[in-house]
Amino acid sequence: MRYFFEDFAFDTDRRELRRGADVVPTAPQVFDLLDYLIQRRERVVSKDDLINAVWNGRIVSDAALTTRLNAARAAVGDDGEKQRLIKTLQRKGFRFVGGVHEGQRSETALANSTVHYGGTAQTSPSAPRLSIIVLPFANLSDDPGQDYFVDGVTESLTTDLSRISGSFVIGRHTAFTYKGKAIDLKRIGRELNVRYVLEGSVQRAGDRLRVNVQLVDAETGAHLWADRFDKPIADLFVMQDEIVSRLANTLDAQLTEQEARRSERSPHPNSMDLYFQGKALLHKGWTSEGVPQAREIFERALTLDPRNVEAMVWMAGVDLILGVSFMDDDTAEHFAVAEATAIKAVSLAPNHAYAHMILGCALLCRNRAAQGIAELERALELDHNLAEAHAQTGSAKLYMGRGAETVTHINEALRLSPRDIFSHRWFMIAGFAKLQINEDAEAVCWFRRSIEANRNDVSAHFGLAAALALLGSLDEAKAAAKALFAVVPSFTIRRFRDGACSDNPIYLAKRERVYRGLRLAEVPEG
Repeated sequence: MRYFFEDFAFDTDRRELRRGADVVPTAPQVFDLLDYLIQRRERVVSKDDLINAVWNGRIVSDAALTTRLNAARAAVGDDGEKQRLIKTLQRKGFRFVGGVHEGQRSETALANSTVHYGGTAQTSPSAPRLSIIVLPFANLSDDPGQDYFVDGVTESLTTDLSRISGSFVIGRHTAFTYKGKAIDLKRIGRELNVRYVLEGSVQRAGDRLRVNVQLVDAETGAHLWADRFDKPIADLFVMQDEIVSRLANTLDAQLTEQEARRSERSPHPNSMDLYFQGKALLHKGWTSEGVPQAREIFERALTLDPRNVEAMVWMAGVDLILGVSFMDDDTAEHFAVAEATAIKAVSLAPNHAYAHMILGCALLCRNRAAQGIAELERALELDHNLAEAHAQTGSAKLYMGRGAETVTHINEALRLSPRDIFSHRWFMIAGFAKLQINEDAEAVCWFRRSIEANRNDVSAHFGLAAALALLGSLDEAKAAAKALFAVVPSFTIRRFRDGACSDNPIYLAKRERVYRGLRLAEVPEG
C-alpha cells in the first residue's frame, strides 16, 4: 500500500519514504512508527499503543519515544513546534493529522515506468489520482513589486487544492524551485510523479487585474482546461482570496471530470474509479435517469471498499438529491438514509469538510435547522472556500422563516464559485426565499436563472410556475408547469407539501402561497 501526503509518498511494501523523486532515509523503528500513525490517522493513539506496536511491548523510556517521534517528524518535514503532520495531544496521545490519499501498488506500472536523472534510469510509481503541482504563477506586470502578490496566489491555491477530497498536491517549497525556469511540463510530471500541472499568470493593467490559468495533463502535455478573468483592482488580500477560491472550486469539478474519463478506460474499475464516475455523472445534471444511475455506481464502489469515505459522502448526497428533487413519494425515507450515511462518513473521517456539509444538509431536510447550521459551520471551519456550505446556510434561513437573509448567503457562495456546477440550486433557493417574502417578480428572475443554468432542476420549474401564477401571468405559468412535467411527469402538489423540511409556522404559512400558485398553474393536487 502507498500513502500520499503533501509531496511525500509512503510505500509500506517497499518500506520506502519518498519526497518527490528522492528517497528519504528512514530508520526501521521510525518507519514503523510512521506506518502505525498513518494507518490509524482517524483516531488518537496512546503512548502504550505505539510501544506495543513498534517495540512489541518492551519497556521504553519517554526519552526514547520522544527521540523516535522527533525523527519521524523530521523525516516528513515537520517539527515539534508546528506539528503540521504529527500532533501531540496532551495526556491523550498522538495523531497523524495530514491529509492522506491511499493508492494500491501496480507492479506492472512500476516495471514500465522510468524516470531519467543525469542519464540514470530510476523506477517511479504510477502517479496517484488527483495528483497535481501548482507552478508559481508568472507576474506579467511591469512592477516587480507585484511578485509578493502573485506568489501569494500560488501558495494559497496550493493550500486550497489540498482540501479537495482525495487530492495529492505537491508542497509549495518544491513547486517554487521551478520559479523563473524554462519548464518541460511532462518532465515535471515524471520527476514529481503527478498527473496534472496547473500554471498561470497575473497581469496588472491600469486599474484592472487579469488572471490566466490552464490545467495540463502531465503525461501527454495536452491542455485540459483554461480560464481567464479580469477584475477591477481592489484590496489585494481580498482579491487574492477571491482568485484562489474561484480557481479551487472550478478545479474540483475539472479534476473530477478528468479522473472520471481516465477511470472509464479501465477494464476493471476499482472503488475510487467508480467514485469519480458517479460524481462526474451528477455534475452533468440531476435527471430522473442519471441520479439513480449515480447511486448504483456509488453502491458498487462501496461494495468494493466499504470504507471509501468519498463514495459514502456522495451516496448520502444522492439520497438528498432524490429527496429534494421530488422524483418519487419517498422523500422522508431518502432524507433519513442520507443522514445515516453522512453520520457514518463523519465518524470515519472527522475532518472531512464535505461530509460535514452533507450531514448539515440532511439535518436541515429533517427539520433540525440549528443542528444543520452547526454542521455547515464546521464544514466552513475545515474549508473556508466551500461555497455549497454558504448556499445551504441560506437554505437553512429559508426553513427557519428568515428568507430575507437567504440571498446574502447565496451571493457569498456565488462570489466564491461564480460558475459552480451546482449554482442552479443556489438560484432556486434564492427564488423560494423571494417567494417567502412576497417579492414574486424577483423570484421569477432567480428561477429563470436557475433553469438557464440547468433545465433539469425540478424545483426551479415549479417555483417559476407558482411565481408567475401569483403575478397573474397564467399562460406563462402553465407553460412553466408543462416544462416541469417534462422533467418529472408524476409531480403533484401533495408530493411537494409532504416534502416540507420544517415545521416553522412562518415557513409553512408562506408555502401556502406556493400551493395556491401551483393550483393556478394547473399542477395536479395529487
